[in-house]
Parts: sequence; structure tokens; C-alpha cells
Amino acid sequence: MPDSPAILPNSIPRARRLHKNLTVQVLTAIFLGVMLGIFEPATARAMKPIGDTFVNLVKMVIGPVIFLTIVLGISSMHDLRKVGRVGGKAFIYFEIVTTFALAIGLIVVNITRPGAGVNVAALAKGDISAYATQSKQMGVVDFLMHIVPSSMVDAFAKGEVLQIVFIAVLFGVALAMLGEQGRTLTEFLDKLSRVFFRIVAIIMKVAPIGAFGAMAYTIGTFGLAALVPLGRLMLDVYLTMALFIFIVLNVILRAFGFSLWNYLKYIREEILIVLGTSSSEAALPRMIAKMERYGCARSVVGLVIPAGYSFNLDGTSIYLSMAALFIAQAFGVQLTIAHQLELMAVLMLTSKGAAGVTGSGFIVLASTLSALKIVPVEGIALVLGVDRFMSEARAITNLIGNGAATLVIARSEGAFDDAQRERAVTELHVERLAGAA
Repeated sequence: MPDSPAILPNSIPRARRLHKNLTVQVLTAIFLGVMLGIFEPATARAMKPIGDTFVNLVKMVIGPVIFLTIVLGISSMHDLRKVGRVGGKAFIYFEIVTTFALAIGLIVVNITRPGAGVNVAALAKGDISAYATQSKQMGVVDFLMHIVPSSMVDAFAKGEVLQIVFIAVLFGVALAMLGEQGRTLTEFLDKLSRVFFRIVAIIMKVAPIGAFGAMAYTIGTFGLAALVPLGRLMLDVYLTMALFIFIVLNVILRAFGFSLWNYLKYIREEILIVLGTSSSEAALPRMIAKMERYGCARSVVGLVIPAGYSFNLDGTSIYLSMAALFIAQAFGVQLTIAHQLELMAVLMLTSKGAAGVTGSGFIVLASTLSALKIVPVEGIALVLGVDRFMSEARAITNLIGNGAATLVIARSEGAFDDAQRERAVTELHVERLAGAA
């Protein structure tokens, strides 16, 4: 019989090292934030700068990371026809899946009718003037013109994701056209990208603190009581997004030889970071690195992930369709099938460019209702109080959907390494254990 001390070293440290695990740290931070918001709301509201500072830290590197990832992805292809093929496949995939997301949202809200019988007068309403003002600037022509920045520096300074993508694509294509003449610059950009990803790794050390601050502020400001009147809408939104992930995305991934559950386990830290911060951008740099490590070719990751943050917002699409119909139901506005199809068509345009920053989805909702001229725009005040609580679901669904899109496009291009995936899963498991040691 082996001596008992031989067993203890494998068991005791495992319990002690859990506190060093990023997943445990973020979950604990979120829980503490909720508790502080419930019992000390005034103190919790003062935590807002902590959450905002963490999101700003991540946004600080978003522009360079997206630019470098796209440029290196395109330049590594060498064949510009492949760039067009991958981009075309990604665009078609985005449109098809986004349409599914919009449709499933409309179907569920038509069946459950969460807004029917809601006492509009009894609900607390928020100030929507800022959102309404910004929504007036989001016409289709304005959106298309907005893609092209007036200055390269301005695009990076303001963190305009869509404009940075546009600049990066042009730069990457031009660099690829240089061939051997551009190799020195490509090597320099590759080294520069490693520096920025190392910065991201440093920033992620304080992710639990950022998650704590953001969650504490949310609960302290709106309170759990804010969930009661609109709890039915929240429940329907969360249920619909779960259906979309575990049915629609699950079927798509299985068709291409992937396990949804294994994929979700692989990106669980990123999901928790998004849960705490309510912003899918908070996990964007890590997702880029992780999807490449998971086996997707850099050329595919470099195009699909950044583009997906503007064109493949599945969670935002679901929320927008459900919130629009909820407001219509609450105000007693009857929307015909034709009206709902028109709503889908408008949302397919207005939802593009609503990058994963908290509040952008709300502006898009205002612009959509303004374009329809059927549902009163002032109705968005009804969901203002709980919008923050639903932003977590939106951001998480966006994150998962963009990763799934990358897997699908990589597989369709023959640019996925199954052996690398197995190594990545094994290595990550070892790292998680070592990081908690």
C-alpha cells in the first residue's frame, strides 16, 4: 500500500491554488460586486471608475491589435484571391446567421408576448435624450460614409472599429502586393503584435478587479428591484440567446466537426470577463490569440474576428428584435407580418457597426424605431433600467458567435489544424493548473 503522503501533495495544493485561477477570480469578483451592490449601493456606485478604467485599458490596445491582426493575416495569405474568398465567405456567413438570430428573437417574443399587459405608466423611465440624439445620425448613407475615416490617426484615436478594419484591409492588401519587398515590414509588424499581446496579458491580470467594479456599479445603480417589472423580458431574452447558442450554433458547429461544449470550455475565461464587464471588446485581444492557438489559421482569424465585431453581432440582433416588439406590445401597437419583416430588414442594416461597447445596442434600437416610424421612440425609456442587465447576454452571445464563425470559415478553407487543437486544449489545461499552483 502506498504511503498517504504521496497522495497529499496532489490534493492539498489543488484546493489552495484555486484562488490563483482566472476563472475562479473573475467569478468571485462578480459575486462580491453583486453583494456590494445589494447591501451597500452607495459604495457600489462609487466603484464605476474601476470598471470603466479596466474597459479603457482594453480599448487602449483594441485598435493596434485589430490593425496588426488583419494586416498580418492578409499579408500571410500571399494570394489576394484567397483574401477575397475568405472575406466573401465570412460576409455570407454573417448575414445568414444574423438573419437566424433576428428571426428567432421575433418568433420567441411573438409567442411569449412579454410586453402584453404591461402597465407603461407604472414603469420607471430613464432619460433617453442622449440616445435619441445619436440615433438621428445613423442613417444608411451616414453609416456607409462613416466606414471611411477622414484621417487614419482619427480612427485610432477614437477607437472606431469599423474604420480601423477598413484601414487595416487596405494596408494588408498593399503590403501583400509588395511581395518580397514588404517582408522586412511584415517581420517588424509581427514582432510588434507580440508586444501588444503581451500588454494584453498584463492587463488581464486586473480583469477580476474590473469585473468587480462594473458589476458593483450595475447592481448598486439599478438594484435588483429594477428587474421585477421587466423580469419577463429579461427571462425571454436570456432564454432566446441560450436557444440560439445551444441549438443554432451547436448545429452549425457539429456540421463542421466541432463540439460546442469543448469550444465553450476552451474560452470560459473570456466568457467570464465579458460577463463581468458587459463588453465583448474586453475579451477581443484574447479571443484573437486563442482562436489562432486553437487551430485556426492566422489568415482566417485576422479577418473574421475583427470583422465579426461589426458585422456578426448575434446577441445584439436578438436583443434588438425582442426589445422592439416588447415596446410595441407595451404600447399596444399591433405589428403585422409585413411590419415585422420590415423591422428585420432595418435591423440587418442598423445592427452593423454596433461594436461590442456597452450602450451601442441601445443607440441602434433608438435609430431602428426612428426609421420604422411605427413604434414610439420614447418607448426605449421602458427598457433603459434593465438594458445593462441584458448587455451581458448580448456581449457573451456576440463573443461565442464570432468564435464559432472563425471555426466554420477556417474549416471551410481547409485552414484548421485538428492536431493543434488537441495540443492547445492539453496545454491550456496544464496552464490552468500551473497558474493556480
